[in-house]
Amino acid sequence: MWGKHRLLMFGILAALLALLVASCGQKTTDTSEGVAQEPYVIGAIFSSTGDNAPLGVPERNTAEMLAKQLNEKGGIDGRPVKLLAYDDAGKPEQAVQACQDLLANKEVVAIIGPTLTGPSLAIASMCNTAKMPLISCAASVKIVQPVTPYVFKTAQSDHFAVQKLLDYIKAKKIKTVGFINDANAFGSSGREEWLKISKAAGVNTVALESFNSSDTDMTPQLTKIKAANPQAIICWGTNPGPAIVAKNIRRLAMKQPVLMSHGISNQEFIKLAGAAAEGVIFPSGKIIVANQIPAGDPQRKVLVEYAAQYQKAFGKPAIHFGAHAWDAFQLVVDALKKSGADREKIRANIESRKKFIGVDGIFNFSASDHNGLDKNAFALVTIKNGKWVLLK
Repeated sequence: MWGKHRLLMFGILAALLALLVASCGQKTTDTSEGVAQEPYVIGAIFSSTGDNAPLGVPERNTAEMLAKQLNEKGGIDGRPVKLLAYDDAGKPEQAVQACQDLLANKEVVAIIGPTLTGPSLAIASMCNTAKMPLISCAASVKIVQPVTPYVFKTAQSDHFAVQKLLDYIKAKKIKTVGFINDANAFGSSGREEWLKISKAAGVNTVALESFNSSDTDMTPQLTKIKAANPQAIICWGTNPGPAIVAKNIRRLAMKQPVLMSHGISNQEFIKLAGAAAEGVIFPSGKIIVANQIPAGDPQRKVLVEYAAQYQKAFGKPAIHFGAHAWDAFQLVVDALKKSGADREKIRANIESRKKFIGVDGIFNFSASDHNGLDKNAFALVTIKNGKWVLLK
């Protein structure tokens, strides 16, 4: 009899031991016990190397900073965020390869980036077809027009940059301009928007020129513009081209006001252009003049906080381009908090987001507007003594 009881007791003990071992091998959702949950994986594609690294590096830095800050605070309901970042070097074909890798990863909930218009356009249809939310950090309005369900962007559109410049031009009673642009996707889109909107505003483009991104001298094109004698000169592009244009204008002793696009909204333009940067006027996200923004502006708190955090983390000023990644990352996190890792719900959350106070502006997305901004997201900035100054 005792033998049977002993066998029964050993059986119970063995069963309890098996349950204990099994429970030790399982993941728990109780973060208070110090066991981490599976992370939310956010993909990213930035131009971290190449000519446009001054744009892409601040974006990558910003996304990494935000992920670290979020995880230090416990993540999203105890789940950490993992940033899976790729470098496309500013090349559409590399962005396509990076996108293919991210789309093949079932853990990725959304993709932020790319930095540039060309790479963004190259992967937009891929993401839409795969039903992967894409929040581009590039400027061209073509990224979100026509609207497709899964493609958004945070960078202020070139359409609104043109409008912001036209407000200034009309206020100064300028009637004729010479226009020169980079022949890349960003410059070509800006040129298209300029010609479309400026004509309706009564501004005559008396000279129209372009240059290749690799060109090192634009004197021939600017000589033609000089001969047309416009009242102002507009250059649309990203570095190094606009810096070369500024130097060539100075060398040709052209005295007209020089206006440029938001593509020069980084310290690299001032570094490359040197003294020729003086007096250049351009539309920019407000971040580069955060401390000059009036106290009553609803963006001021976000702008000043991001500027201070970036300066502390990287020892450099926050710029317009890093702001695109700040907004894209926060929009994805905001959606994750509401709906978890369901891509369709993330897409729907972003599309319905209203009055989101970001660094780039105050976003009001809708089914017909996947950028959610207007021209008020831009500030007009000039360069004085190598510093950015808000134009009142």
